[in-house]
Amino acid sequence: MSPIISIVGKSESGKTTLLEGLITKLKQRGYKVAVIKHAAEDFELDTVNKDSWRFSQAGSEVSAISSAHKLAVIKNLEHDLGPQELSQFIGSDYDLILTEGFKQSSHPTIEVHRKEQGKELLSQPEQLLAIVTDEPLNIAVPQFSRDEVPKIVDLIVNTMLDQRREDEVDLFINDAYIPIDKPAKNLLFRTLVAMVSGLKGIKEVKSLRISLRRKA
Repeated sequence: MSPIISIVGKSESGKTTLLEGLITKLKQRGYKVAVIKHAAEDFELDTVNKDSWRFSQAGSEVSAISSAHKLAVIKNLEHDLGPQELSQFIGSDYDLILTEGFKQSSHPTIEVHRKEQGKELLSQPEQLLAIVTDEPLNIAVPQFSRDEVPKIVDLIVNTMLDQRREDEVDLFINDAYIPIDKPAKNLLFRTLVAMVSGLKGIKEVKSLRISLRRKA
């Protein structure tokens, strides 16, 4: 799975502006970035009487709209999904996933802090990768101003991206991410690669997705 960093902060703290800067600088360095934003309330992308809205009203669980350069998928969910579960829908061909709005996430966080909003932070100290702040805070994590986006990117690259050296495999069951230890990951990885490597026309396995569905 691509590493995930959650950008958190109180309302109007500057999270979206920071994300824009991070995306731009990471792309300039050659990294592919995906972004997942969490909405506090239900949102509606289906415009009334448009095709996707009509499909949903008719009972479709998923509506997908595709063009030569863009894909939009609107799917009904039974429960609120976390960043790990959502990552399976956007694929694995990204160096980094940045999220906004997942305050309860257990992933490393970069918190955006403004002096006028009080000194209380949303993140637990052990989660914090960095703080973007307009005042010094008494906490032992890297702290940056809003103008130091290149330095924040340096930190992300050094701590989250340069360390990715091993082959990876992730397990999802019933749309839920299932953590497995390293020996189990290695065994699963070798087994899957061995199974498909001998198939006709397969020269090199760079990525693999298997879907299994059992009858009720």
